[in-house]
Amino acid sequence: MEIGCYIQYTLNDYFVEGLEPNVPALAERIDTFKRLVDELGIGAVVWRFDPLILTNKISTDDLLNKIEYIANQLRGYTDKLVFSFADISAYRKVGRNLSEAGVHYREWTEYEMIDFSHRLSELNLGLELATCAEKVDLLQFGIVHNRCIDPNLISRLKPELQPYIQNLKTDKGQRTLCGCITSNDIGTYNSCPHGCVYCYANANPFSAKQNFIRHQQNPNNDSIL
Repeated sequence: MEIGCYIQYTLNDYFVEGLEPNVPALAERIDTFKRLVDELGIGAVVWRFDPLILTNKISTDDLLNKIEYIANQLRGYTDKLVFSFADISAYRKVGRNLSEAGVHYREWTEYEMIDFSHRLSELNLGLELATCAEKVDLLQFGIVHNRCIDPNLISRLKPELQPYIQNLKTDKGQRTLCGCITSNDIGTYNSCPHGCVYCYANANPFSAKQNFIRHQQNPNNDSIL
């Protein structure tokens, strides 16, 4: 359709732990990432490992190993990694869904965030590292605060749009720590069938799956719900 775009691509690896029950295999998702880059170009597909979640089966060492493996697979296809620390207490329904799924999670301490980020920077992945809507300051490790709706990235990919976005302010409709510029969100909650247990956008996996099936039966509807 020749519509200029860039894609935030969440590429985690929680298959063994059962946190992402309906996503394709990791190798397939990595291949999709690469094919998108082949089509859109380096920088237009932003890798997110998001959220970073700690459980009785997932340690900081595990997370670092997962990130390093994926980064090696994406070498030459991405120049940036965006991550965030799971803040489960802020989303009551996420905590409920995790508990109902038998996932023994715990919150990150600030010390753990800093230690993890230090160790992540020492992996020397050759990527720009950025956090999404995090209060903790990690600049000492070269880790910046990300802007998902990013005027600098938009200007780099589509210079002709720069005059239209240069004066846009931070979006007041987002979380306090969000750095995105003003935008219109056309996403819909309770619509993704992947069933990721940590997802804050689905009140429960069953409702989301039913909404998805309903939309598949009527794909020309204006709304997925």
